[in-house]
Amino acid sequence: MTLLEEIRSRLAVLEPVDLAIQDDSALHAGHAGNGGGGHFNVRIVSSQFSGKSPIIRHRIVYQALADLIPTRIHALSIRAFAPDETNP
Repeated sequence: MTLLEEIRSRLAVLEPVDLAIQDDSALHAGHAGNGGGGHFNVRIVSSQFSGKSPIIRHRIVYQALADLIPTRIHALSIRAFAPDETNP
C-alpha cells in the first residue's frame, strides 16, 4: 500500500463525502528539516466535523494519522469542512 493509499484508508473512518489528497513531496525534496517524510494537502468534507471548530477538526485528522507523523508524513496541510459549509 502506498502512503497516499494509507492516508486515504485512515481518513475513511471519518466517512468523508469528499476527500482530496495532493502529494506535494517532490516540491519539497531535500529541504532543511525534512527527514524523508512526504508533504501532503488534504481537503476533507465529513459530517463528523459539524459543529466543531477548525482546531478540533484538525486534531481529528491528525489523530487518524498520528503514527505516520513525522516519519512518513513530514508536513500536512488540512482543509476540513462539514457538508453544509460553503468552501473555497
